[in-house]
Amino acid sequence: MANLNKVMLIGRLTREPEIKEFSNGGKVANIGFAVNNRRKNQKTGQWEEVPVWVDLKAFNRETGRKLADLIEKYLHKGSQAYVEGHLVLEEWAGKEDGKKQSKMVVYVDEIEFLGSRGDNAGAPSEAAEPAAKASASASGGDGIEEVPF
Repeated sequence: MANLNKVMLIGRLTREPEIKEFSNGGKVANIGFAVNNRRKNQKTGQWEEVPVWVDLKAFNRETGRKLADLIEKYLHKGSQAYVEGHLVLEEWAGKEDGKKQSKMVVYVDEIEFLGSRGDNAGAPSEAAEPAAKASASASGGDGIEEVPF
């Protein structure tokens, strides 16, 4: 039997990324993220958006992209992003009572920074801006901002 564990989301950061550095030199960005589901209100007949709150974790990799560094530098509360990742069930013992606790988290494998909200949150730095504009116009001007890595 085949298995598949892949998550694809487009949403916005709900708070500033929380960056933690480990004693071994590793780094993780803990991210609050929200996506909207649409549903029809049975009373009014109107479509409404219902937020889904998701916890994301992005790590610096020894080989490959340093996702935590990129997120720390470019993303802020309100920034929009496309995320690909996989689900992980994190488990731990409660500090006070020692009871087993758990939560589902998305570990980020890839991230693409999208358009910003109002104050350019998540926009590339000025040095990267010409490349981002060139990428957007080459791809048909869809408003997606790309940061070269």
